[in-house]
Amino acid sequence: MTATTWIITGTASGLGRSLANAALANGHNVVAALRNPDRMAGLAAAHPGRLLPVDYDVTDTAAAPGLVQTALDRFGRVDVLVNNAGRAVVGAVEEVGDRQLRDLMDLHLFGPAALARAVLPAMRAQGSGTIVQMSSQGGRTSFPGVSAYSASKFALEGWSESLAGEVAPFGIRVMIVEPSRFRTGFHSALEFTDTADAYGALAPIRSDMADVAGRQEGDPDRAARIITDLVATDDLPLRLPLGAEAVQRLYAAYQRDLDGVVRLADLARSADFEGVAPSVRPV
Repeated sequence: MTATTWIITGTASGLGRSLANAALANGHNVVAALRNPDRMAGLAAAHPGRLLPVDYDVTDTAAAPGLVQTALDRFGRVDVLVNNAGRAVVGAVEEVGDRQLRDLMDLHLFGPAALARAVLPAMRAQGSGTIVQMSSQGGRTSFPGVSAYSASKFALEGWSESLAGEVAPFGIRVMIVEPSRFRTGFHSALEFTDTADAYGALAPIRSDMADVAGRQEGDPDRAARIITDLVATDDLPLRLPLGAEAVQRLYAAYQRDLDGVVRLADLARSADFEGVAPSVRPV
């Protein structure tokens, strides 16, 4: 396998750490972007010259070009960008404030967008590259208590789908990964809002989100191997549901939405002017 260079954010633990391990195991170079590079010291010692830990805050969008340039200076190219860093806020819409919502948008949308913009010129120049966006099953379907998290992941997915069409002519690919629950530190680091009396009914959801830590069915190492294997193929999907629960819940969500379109199709069509030709779009 030809060695490539990966930039991966959020490598301190969880899926990010597993992805770094998998890429290194396959002989690739990894630029690990995280707030505390010392946490990668052991892995760096095990892979001398191929792992470069970098102090990086995803929400500092002005730092994105510098991270990409660091990778180019060290390894000469960037083949894969994985926007992985993430966290979640659990609470009803009325309980989540502007700061919490904006913080998640900074982390899950504006940060990844800045890194993608920074890396695209190099990928276009070399005529190849892959951008992996770590979303969630919550980036395609949502439920009470996770509005802020889902909003930021929905935004990332819409942005990424447009990106995929724009960069395909340059040989650059985009894959949106939609995991279910994986056994990482994600659920141990959840931020919970103060509970308003009106939303006491969300208590079971809060408990479920908090108590699942350590019991998640998803194996992050297996997930990382699936992602790295797919990146190495010529048949990269735009979306990758990851985990049995993701398959089940996303299938149900798509079916529900499709049923809704079919049920309302005639009513929806009646909103158009009569006798006007259907729209013709370039895509």
